[in-house]
Amino acid sequence: MKFEDIKKLHHKKYREEFGHYLAEGEHLVLELQKAALANPQLESSELFVTAEQRHLAGSFKTHIISRARMAQISDTKSPQGLVALVPLLTPAPPRADERAIYLYEVQDPGNLGTILRSLGWFGRFRCLLSPASVDPYNSKTVRASMGAIFHVAVELDVEFLSLRERFEHVACLGMDGERPSSPEFRKFGCYLFGNEARGLPTEGLGRLNVTMFSIKGAGVIESLNLASVVNMCAYELSR
Repeated sequence: MKFEDIKKLHHKKYREEFGHYLAEGEHLVLELQKAALANPQLESSELFVTAEQRHLAGSFKTHIISRARMAQISDTKSPQGLVALVPLLTPAPPRADERAIYLYEVQDPGNLGTILRSLGWFGRFRCLLSPASVDPYNSKTVRASMGAIFHVAVELDVEFLSLRERFEHVACLGMDGERPSSPEFRKFGCYLFGNEARGLPTEGLGRLNVTMFSIKGAGVIESLNLASVVNMCAYELSR
């Protein structure tokens, strides 16, 4: 790929056109190297590094570039001198021991990255994103995931009602229902979480076989952060 094209990968349409995204910084590159050991498709990743960081190249094809050029492809104020060019992969097929986390029109890249980080930590989760969700491969989400983006299967543009064909029963987090600590909470293959401001589409919920659960609070504030809710549920499902 031409260097001029790599600079364009900060925009979604070019990530889709060229089939790659960028991951910047030492921690992400080390996680990428670890993920490539388990997923050979990631071995085609390439590194762009300044001379000071060439010792972190590992087995990936590596390009030594100047600090000025690094600043052109970096998305941070203080570039670390290390950017990976990572291929967009088709997610692996679902496994029998896997649970799905469905996110409906999640908008905040930090929320999504934090959710992926938790799913990667606990393992045996895949992430289903509805249409109109934030792109998981933008730089803010990739950084917030702390490398989990390389380990968690992510499916894009999964229509809400398509869940009827994949899951006989689904769980949903809302204002009413049993606590996630209930034994019943562990019996589902898919767990639904709504948009940060609007939640889930009520008209669509009526067409799915949904069981509601709720995280009880003190009632002082209106709602919990989306990533916090998913993290609590992932913990309950993994303990």
